[in-house]
Amino acid sequence: MRKDYNLAKRQYVIGGFIVIIAIIYVIRLFNLQVMEAKYKDSADSNAFLRKAVYPSRGIIYDRDGRLVVYNQPAYDVMIIPRDIREFDTIDFCNAVNITPGDLVRRMTDMRDKRRNPGWSPYSPQKLLSHLSSEEYGRLQEKLYRFPGFYIQKRILREYNYNCASNVLGNIREVAPADMEKDPYYMRGDYMGDIGVEHTYERFLRGVKGTEVLMRDALGRIQGRYEDGALDREAIAGKNIKLSLDIELQQYAESLMVNKKGAVVAIEPSTGEVLCLVTAPTYDPTLLVGRERGNNYNKLMQDLDKPLLNRAIQATYPPGSTFKPTQGLIYLQEGIITPSTPFPCYHGFILGRLKVGCHGHGSPLPLKPALQTSCNAYFCWGLRAMIDKKSKYGSVANAFEIWKNHMVAQGYGYKLGIDLPGEYRGFIPNVEYYNKRYGDGHWSAATVISIAIGQGEILATPLQIANLSATIANRGHYITPHVVKEIQDTVVPGEFLERHDTSIDRRWYEEVAEGMRMAVTGGTCRLANLPDIEVCGKTGTAQNPHGRDHSAFMGFAPYHQPKIAVAVYVENAGFGATFGVPIGSLVMEKYLRGHIPPERKYLEERMLQSNTIQFAGTKKH
Repeated sequence: MRKDYNLAKRQYVIGGFIVIIAIIYVIRLFNLQVMEAKYKDSADSNAFLRKAVYPSRGIIYDRDGRLVVYNQPAYDVMIIPRDIREFDTIDFCNAVNITPGDLVRRMTDMRDKRRNPGWSPYSPQKLLSHLSSEEYGRLQEKLYRFPGFYIQKRILREYNYNCASNVLGNIREVAPADMEKDPYYMRGDYMGDIGVEHTYERFLRGVKGTEVLMRDALGRIQGRYEDGALDREAIAGKNIKLSLDIELQQYAESLMVNKKGAVVAIEPSTGEVLCLVTAPTYDPTLLVGRERGNNYNKLMQDLDKPLLNRAIQATYPPGSTFKPTQGLIYLQEGIITPSTPFPCYHGFILGRLKVGCHGHGSPLPLKPALQTSCNAYFCWGLRAMIDKKSKYGSVANAFEIWKNHMVAQGYGYKLGIDLPGEYRGFIPNVEYYNKRYGDGHWSAATVISIAIGQGEILATPLQIANLSATIANRGHYITPHVVKEIQDTVVPGEFLERHDTSIDRRWYEEVAEGMRMAVTGGTCRLANLPDIEVCGKTGTAQNPHGRDHSAFMGFAPYHQPKIAVAVYVENAGFGATFGVPIGSLVMEKYLRGHIPPERKYLEERMLQSNTIQFAGTKKH
């Protein structure tokens, strides 16, 4: 019998089509069941509700164990969009105290994937945050009337002290950028915003848990799936102990009421910040709860800038608090010895160039120059160094060495404090002056004002306080930090690093003695305490925009120092008028625990004084 080859070919073709169709079905089923998450989400959501369990946020204490920040329960209204059925919107809005228009707006915003990249009709979405106790009670009673709605328990921060807002920070709802950066977060979560809450977020936040609930065919919750076999418990955040003495912080803030500026105190031996004050400041409770956004906008619009952390973000001319750094550099470079005298003819006079100074003896060596805060002495010293081509070869080489010594003493760059937003200040370099005056067309006389902390020099109050701590330690500092301990964890090493300067210890002894003389018989007499040896240095920083700024830095006791402090009060005049009294009161409060009766007059004067009026803004 003859074989039909055409029929055989048709069988192969038909069989091939069947195989191809089968492969297509298999691929499509694989995509639907494995690759397409939305179908899996849909199937899972029909049977389960995965509910986040939020951990308790870590609690914050001060250095002596006083409770500073703790948690209170808060309640958010969550929805699963695909589970929502028709409901009485007026009844719901009355229960949670919002308008129907607000409800529609919130529902619309929720579906906007630009604002809410985590949108899915199958996953929980936050509708309303921070219910009051009354709202929570009203809604809880009638929640059964609103299918697809449930209440999520969270936490709000509470504060035992109305102070340290710029150190502590606050918590806010995460933004889309936060969710893209860290998959831990989903819409409606909260995270630390500025301050310690931000820097130590990964320790404070803890780890979210999960509760898997089972639904019936109608979508009603039937209880935990397999008696909680798939549940995961939340892990509480770690508690933190600050280096701050919260009572000292509160006291220093009270001294700075009606003033602009900052106070920073450091324990020299550890770098632990004892207080870090910015003024004006604000009540930390303003950035808690449903009114957080409105209050934040008001603070942003306040002309006095209470959200600016002046202690680490404002850069000022340090004025005469800068002079100890100059004496140290001149000694280290062999430009002077402790007994080298320079003249002062009511200032530094070189041809038609004059930098004024107040009346005192002349000529005088280093320690009396620090004692009397002589401008001329440090100007002559800078000229003797920068213009000494026989030693350095050129002005540029000499200036580069000067700048490197300044950087080694903590100026010109961020110190690395464990708070976000620190500014670096400014120490000019050779390139800066070459660009400004021309290569080789400048000398010490051109930049003479930097010798007394003016001109281009800018520093933060933190950097000035750190210099005081460095002198107290006779030549080194520990990176300033505001967190002392983290529960069951070692504080990150970068916040405990020791930095040795480029100056020999013996020269710090000379400068420390000069600062002691400034307190016993010089510009810092108001800081002289009968049984505490205080060392200090005033600063009156010229301000082209108004009254001079009042500055002070100091430490105590002279031997084995326990506290180093810097005070900077904008538009307050001479350093001795406000900087010295506030700095000495802060040191005395910390070392004694109280202000004795004979010094109460000074305390009262600082508490009642108002210098913010000279800045041209409102009184607080």
